[in-house]
Amino acid sequence: MNLQPFYAHWFYWTAGCILGGIWLLRLVETAFGMRQVDDISQPQWDLKTPQPKVSIIVPALNEEANIEAGLVSLLQLDYADYEIIAVNDRSTDRTGKIMDSIASASNGKLHVIHIAELPPGWLGKPHAMWKAAQEASGDWLLFTDADVIYRPDALRRAVAYAEALLTDHLTLIPDMEMRNPGERMMLALFSTFFILQYRPWKVADPASREYMGGGVFNMIRRSVYERIGTFKALRMEVIEDMKLGKLVKQNGFFQRCAFSPGLLRIHWVTGALGFVRNVTKNFFAFSQFQWWRALLSVAGLIFVLLLPYVGAVFAPGWSKLGFVLALGSIFCFYLGMSFRAPISPLYVLTHPIGAVLLIYAMLRSACVTLWNGGVTWRGTKYPLEELRKGLV
Repeated sequence: MNLQPFYAHWFYWTAGCILGGIWLLRLVETAFGMRQVDDISQPQWDLKTPQPKVSIIVPALNEEANIEAGLVSLLQLDYADYEIIAVNDRSTDRTGKIMDSIASASNGKLHVIHIAELPPGWLGKPHAMWKAAQEASGDWLLFTDADVIYRPDALRRAVAYAEALLTDHLTLIPDMEMRNPGERMMLALFSTFFILQYRPWKVADPASREYMGGGVFNMIRRSVYERIGTFKALRMEVIEDMKLGKLVKQNGFFQRCAFSPGLLRIHWVTGALGFVRNVTKNFFAFSQFQWWRALLSVAGLIFVLLLPYVGAVFAPGWSKLGFVLALGSIFCFYLGMSFRAPISPLYVLTHPIGAVLLIYAMLRSACVTLWNGGVTWRGTKYPLEELRKGLV
């Protein structure tokens, strides 16, 4: 008796049912959950309430192409009481000179810190933000990246929202600027992957372990920042933006994540391969710098992101059903995404290509880090053992 067809059918039926269930359940949960994520661009948050002082902290290393536009947008905010502290973190290009030039014409609104050396036991970005926070005088600290463009009312709306809802830490979801099909393909795929890993609508639930953080917009009450240990607690964290949110949640403070369409804009990746380059530093950190965790993650990604397409083509007869259900759910994710971003639902057709590049990026991140014995980022090498010890 030839058992091969039996086992083949059993595999397809089992895998199809699991995948169909995973994608459908996540789709339903996301469809209802994302409605709970507020949008601070709505009219009710266009408020001119009492404005506590905000210190905006902008770390930058070799950002001469982006720093001027970012700082100018911050200087044009329609907020009464704020300061900007820009940190030139060991740049070898014109970043520091551009900062100084803008600061000289800012009427004291912009202060620049120049860092010449990185002390032992620190990653560059956490150290830069920690140094700036020491000189900040605001009731709120806003950590933001050098390449983020702000609309004038962005900060006013964010603070009004955070104060009204008694929030201790606020992360905003920005507009992603996409200039070609490769960028749209990868950001669509990454957004789908992200929503499988995290549930932004659960962040505000004190009973949930879900947390959120983002380098684009991490705004935290100064008192809370100090109580969670400042960036000293994250001094060797590669993904310090997300881990800031984790510390806030672990310490029992109130956290929120909100949409900000039209208020914040960033061009995060340049081309599809630019995505791979950008995440090479970060992805292995999500596996806690353990090779076996990385391999498990890769296997999971192949199963969840690629197998629906393979099964829909090769599964025999009715055993295609689960795979087709998974594909339909994936299409609905892309359809929902098209309402918030300039990404056609037809990019579901490029999903397998994006998935292969995502898996490659994860493998590349692990292999490069293990081969080099650490992470090299913008000219500085951080040893692997120190990175493992510094994990939060």
